[in-house]
Amino acid sequence: MNIAIVGTGYVGLVTGACFAEMGINVICIDIDKRKIDLLNKGEMPIYEPGIQELVVKNVKEGRLSFSTNLKDNLDKVSIVFSAVGTPPDEDGSADLKYVLDVARTVGQNMKDYVLLVTKSTVPVGTAPKVRAAIQEELDKRGVSFEFDVASNPEFLKEGAAIKDFMSPDRVVVGVESERAALLMERLYKPFVLNGFPIIFMDIASAEMSKYAANAMLATRISFMNEIARLCEVTGANVEMVRKGIGSDKRIGMSFLYAGAGYGGSCFPKDVKALFHTGEEYGVPMKIVEAVESVNEEQKAVVYKKLLKAFNGNISGKTVAVWGLSFKPDTDDMREAPSLVVIDNLIKAGAKVKVFDPVAMEEAKMRIGAKVEYCNSIYDASQGADAIALMTEWKQFRLPSWSKIKQLMNGNVIIDGRNIYDNSELVSEGFIHYSIGKNS
Repeated sequence: MNIAIVGTGYVGLVTGACFAEMGINVICIDIDKRKIDLLNKGEMPIYEPGIQELVVKNVKEGRLSFSTNLKDNLDKVSIVFSAVGTPPDEDGSADLKYVLDVARTVGQNMKDYVLLVTKSTVPVGTAPKVRAAIQEELDKRGVSFEFDVASNPEFLKEGAAIKDFMSPDRVVVGVESERAALLMERLYKPFVLNGFPIIFMDIASAEMSKYAANAMLATRISFMNEIARLCEVTGANVEMVRKGIGSDKRIGMSFLYAGAGYGGSCFPKDVKALFHTGEEYGVPMKIVEAVESVNEEQKAVVYKKLLKAFNGNISGKTVAVWGLSFKPDTDDMREAPSLVVIDNLIKAGAKVKVFDPVAMEEAKMRIGAKVEYCNSIYDASQGADAIALMTEWKQFRLPSWSKIKQLMNGNVIIDGRNIYDNSELVSEGFIHYSIGKNS
């Protein structure tokens, strides 16, 4: 079976490499020649654990290749996946420009039946627009070919994307014809053999499923962050509260961690887009709106704790920021809480030193020369008045506090992810601030 995947970001590249690993012939396409040149040299344009090994292996074995040209490869494949970006517009809606560009290219160049599958996260109601874009181009050419559109939203976690693809909780497929359903069933047959559920549904429901899933997870995070704020002023401990409610099987423990707020390429964008879709259809999404509001406030909580530690004046102080990516095991800094904290610190006149295991190059592009880039958490701690933990990387969990105490100028630790033990830090002579605890 031969397929094409347009877009070589997190979703497209992981999808292509994993399908190739299952024995499917895959050509990944991107208009960014720099990305394709990197991939053809065995270098990755993204950071994702395990992706380089998987790509190199399948290229070597002849099942995976890369190109900048969909037009010349369209007649070689039966399925085209659209995995291009859907960045938020100024009003929060998803920008479908790139999705519709793919559809137009298919319509301009197809010579036989094609199934165009939208893998990108798109608002409900996108499929008719994709279909119309293809048909418009066919009409311009004065030709008539059968085609189908489908929706196959991704549910991948950055940092665990390959595992999520190979061992999915579920595969959601939205189709509108028996022909499309049979093609998708054949494509995903290896997953059926492994016992993973494939759920077929109408396209609108598939499109909505992705947004609903991300909004639910974001809601749990914002809910716990709001509970954490109340815990701090009442003397309760949010970690104990989490255990108390998470042990209820109807609730569960996942995504109930209080912290510095969520970021990344999905939750912020998808929550905004779902809210906008509600507005468009006259259905106010009041809970979704509150989820975003709480999260935006939470991103500033670490900075507020730093201000509290220094009696409202942080000018001239040196703050070490540990972790820059929005979560561990990725270099993705889109909507990262660290950016909000760093921006506030710089505006307040503080000196900022930063370290992240993989996101330093990304940080340099986003932040520039406004901060000092360090080689380790110890390097960043040298001369610091305070440390702000923003990303819970595993290598940050058990630092040598005695060494850090000697390196620092001050003794303030702001634990933005609740991974440190208060009694241990106090015994080492630190003042420890966490999220949702009376510390």
